[in-house]
Amino acid sequence: MKKNILLILFLLLFLMPADVIAQKAVPILVYHSIAEYKGQGSKELFVAPENFEKQIRYLKDQGFTLLSFERWNEIGRVSKPVFITFDDGYKNVETAFAIFRKLSDDKFQPVGTIFAISDFVGRPNRLLKTDLKRMADSGYFSIQSHTATHPDLTKLTDFLSELKGSKDKIEKITGKPVIALSYPYGNFNARVVAETKKYYQFGITTTPGPYIEKGLENELYLIPRTYVKYSTTLTDFAKIVGVSQ
Repeated sequence: MKKNILLILFLLLFLMPADVIAQKAVPILVYHSIAEYKGQGSKELFVAPENFEKQIRYLKDQGFTLLSFERWNEIGRVSKPVFITFDDGYKNVETAFAIFRKLSDDKFQPVGTIFAISDFVGRPNRLLKTDLKRMADSGYFSIQSHTATHPDLTKLTDFLSELKGSKDKIEKITGKPVIALSYPYGNFNARVVAETKKYYQFGITTTPGPYIEKGLENELYLIPRTYVKYSTTLTDFAKIVGVSQ
């Protein structure tokens, strides 16, 4: 009997796919502006549309599944999960929208998450309320919160307007739940995490690296992300998403 049990354990260990046994590393990518750099702002926060299209096409060709935070529980059910996020809600994310539609087909259905600053919606170079609503309704985007006014949350004592206020405003715009918060500047501490947990299911940092489930306390409020920059080559991108070339 004991030999049979050992044999079963041996078969389970050595015949199961490696990605089932190992902890899955999930790349979560952060973009800001999908546009050509024209000399204003931080160059590395831009990604040229041509490069963005190559990156999304690469994910498609490599068999990745693009997920949103509403579909977090699918991480363990797809072979190559990846998250595409956009901070700040710039108007030029419309370019990413067009690229998603261009590359979409029956087998590849791209989706991204826009972390919008609720009180900046409609400002020059920012997405309008109608843009956010249209993009949310399209199925290509999830609209989540990047706070109300983009402060350093670690320096606040009153979090209500920045966390709950921004959540309520975005939900009113899109008609859909807001469940994830991107910390401005990636800054957080224990108090920020505790306040975020009152209103959100996820807290998103800019700590570099993929997400790997470790069972740590508050793990879903310490989610890492890796920047995709103006200077990121396709070879760099492949390494970021864990594909060796």
